[in-house]
Amino acid sequence: MARRRGSVWVAAVRTPVGACSAVLLAVVVLLAVLAPLFWGDAAAAIDTDAIGQGPSGAHWFGTDSLGRDLFYRTLVATRLSIGLAVLATAIGVGAGVVLGTLPSVLPRRAGRLVTAVVDIAVAFPGLLLALFFAVIFGVGTQGAVLAIAFAMAPAFARLVQTLSASVAGRDFIAAARVSGVGRIRLLARHVLPNIGEPLVVNATIGAGSALLAFAGLSFLGIGVQAPDYDWGRLLREGLDGIYVNPVAALAPCGAVVLAGLAFNLVGETVAGVVGVRTRASRRAAGPLPAPKPAPAGAVPDDAVLVVENLQVAFPGPGGWTVPVRGVSFSVRAGEAIGVVGESGSGKSLTALAVSRLIEAPGVVTADRLEFAGTPLAAASDRELGTSLAMVFQDPMTSFNPARRVGGQLAEVSEQHHGLSRRAAFARAVDRLAAVRVPAAARRARQYPHEFSGGMRQRAMIGMGLMGQPKLVIADEPTTALDVTVQRQVLRLLARTREAEGAAILLISHDIAVVSQTCERMLVMYAGRVVEDLPTGSPPQHPYTRALLATTVDLDTDRDEPLAVIPGRPPEPDQVPAGCAFAARCPLATDRCRDEDPVLEPAADEHRVACWHPQVSVLSGQSREEGAA
Repeated sequence: MARRRGSVWVAAVRTPVGACSAVLLAVVVLLAVLAPLFWGDAAAAIDTDAIGQGPSGAHWFGTDSLGRDLFYRTLVATRLSIGLAVLATAIGVGAGVVLGTLPSVLPRRAGRLVTAVVDIAVAFPGLLLALFFAVIFGVGTQGAVLAIAFAMAPAFARLVQTLSASVAGRDFIAAARVSGVGRIRLLARHVLPNIGEPLVVNATIGAGSALLAFAGLSFLGIGVQAPDYDWGRLLREGLDGIYVNPVAALAPCGAVVLAGLAFNLVGETVAGVVGVRTRASRRAAGPLPAPKPAPAGAVPDDAVLVVENLQVAFPGPGGWTVPVRGVSFSVRAGEAIGVVGESGSGKSLTALAVSRLIEAPGVVTADRLEFAGTPLAAASDRELGTSLAMVFQDPMTSFNPARRVGGQLAEVSEQHHGLSRRAAFARAVDRLAAVRVPAAARRARQYPHEFSGGMRQRAMIGMGLMGQPKLVIADEPTTALDVTVQRQVLRLLARTREAEGAAILLISHDIAVVSQTCERMLVMYAGRVVEDLPTGSPPQHPYTRALLATTVDLDTDRDEPLAVIPGRPPEPDQVPAGCAFAARCPLATDRCRDEDPVLEPAADEHRVACWHPQVSVLSGQSREEGAA
C-alpha cells in the first residue's frame, strides 16, 4: 500500500503542475529555513552611505531609508511571512473543524445556534472579518495571526458541516449509532477520517490566502511591527519611494505572488492525488489483458447491432479490472431481447459500451462492434443520436432539473435534425403525446419534478423517439415503479417497437418481466453471457434455472421459504479461473472449477456456456450434456 501511494505521488510530481509546485515549494521552504542563517546579518546591516539607492550590482533591489539591502531583506522575510501564514491556517482549520462538528455534539437548539452563527460569518468577506478581528485582538503579530485564523474558520466550518452531512447518512454511521457509539467517538473514528482528504486540500489552498491576508494587514500597519518585518511591511516601506525605486515595492509583491502560487499549486497537486486525476493508476495497471475467445454464433443479415468479444476494462493500482469479459450477441431489426442477471453481472456496462458512453479511464475493446452496418468507432454522434435511443434507469437524474421537459426533448431535434426551436418544440409535444403523456402541450412546459415517476419514464422514452431509432436500449426502465406503471411502460415499449420498427434491448433484474416482453433472453453472470435462449425454451444453465426458481407468482406456496441463490457473485477483480458460477452451483465438478466453458449451440437459437447443462426444467428428471 505504501508503494502504491508513493507511485501516485511520484506520478503527480511528474505532471507539469506537480513539478512546478514541487520546485516552488522547495524554494520557499529552503529560503524560509536558510535565508535568516546566511543573510540575516547582511539584511540588518545599516549603511548610511547607501541610503535610498536604486538597483545596482552591489544591491540588486536597492536599499531602504537606512541603507539596508532590500534583496537580502526580502529573502530573510520569507521565514516570518510563511511561518505566520501556516500558523494562522492551522489555527483556522482547527477552529473550523471544531465549529463544524459542534452541531453534531451539542443539543439541537445549541447546534442550530452555532450553525446560524457560522452562516452569518460566511456571508461576510474574509478580509473584512480579518480587519474586524484585528481590531478586537489588537495590533501586532499575535493579533494578526488570530484575526486571520478566525476569519478563515467560518468557511472551514461550513465545509466540515457539508462533508459531515454527506457522510452522516451512510449505513456504517447508522450501524455505529445502533451499536451505542457516543457522539464524540462517532465523530473522531467514523466521520472525520472520511472527510480528512478534502480538508487537507482546502487547507493547502487556504494557506495561500492566509499569506495574502497577512501581507495586507502588515501593509496597513496592523500586522507585523518593527523591528520585525515580513513581505507586507517591506511592501509598505517600498511604496513610499515607488517612483524613485519601483523595485523596492515590486520585490516583496513578487515574493507574495510566487509563494501564494506555490501553495495553490501544491493544493492542486494534492487534489489530483486525492481525486485520482493523475495517470499513475493507468501506468500501474500494465498492459490490457487479452479477452478470452467468445464465439458470436451466426450473425443474421438484418442485424442492427452486432457485438463480438466485447470487453470493458478499468485500470487500477493492482492491475486491470474487467467487469465485462468477452460478450457476444446480435440484435435483429425489430427484435426484442432481454438481458438479465444479478447486480454486478455487467448488464449496464455492456449497454453503455454499446452506446459509446464508457468514459476514460475505461477501455472498450471488441473484435466486432457494429451498429446498423457501421463500426461504432466510426459512427458520428449525429448518426447515433438519431438511430440509437437510451432509456436510463432513473429519469430524474437523466433530466436536467433546471430545464423544462419540452425544451430538453426539443434539444435533440435542434442538435441532430437541424430543426428550428419552434419546430423542435412542436415535435417534442408530439412525441410526448405519442408516449401517452396527458395534456402534452402543457406538460412540455413543466419541470421534471412536476412529473410522476411513470410519467418521467414515458418522457424519457419520448426523448428517445425524437429521432427515428433503430434500437432502443432500456436500462431497467421499470425500477422503483409500481406494477401498474411498470405494465404501462412495458406496453409503451412494445407499441414503440411496433410503430417505429425499432429493436429493443431491455435490461432488467426481473426475469419474469423479460420472459413476458422479449423474444430472446441473454443471461449474464460475472461479466459474461452464460446463456442465450428464446424466451419460450426451457433454460439449461443452472444459473438461469436458479433465477427462475426465485421468481414469485400467484402459484408460489406461501408456506415454503422463498428460494434464494446461495452465496454471492464474484467481484470483477476476483473472478476465478474456471466457471464463475461454480462456487454457487450444486452441479459443479473439478472441471467446472478449472476450465471456463464458452457459449456453444444447445438447440435452435439456443446457446449455453456450461459443462453440465440441464435439458429439461419442467420435468422432475434432468439429463446432463456436455463434455465428460
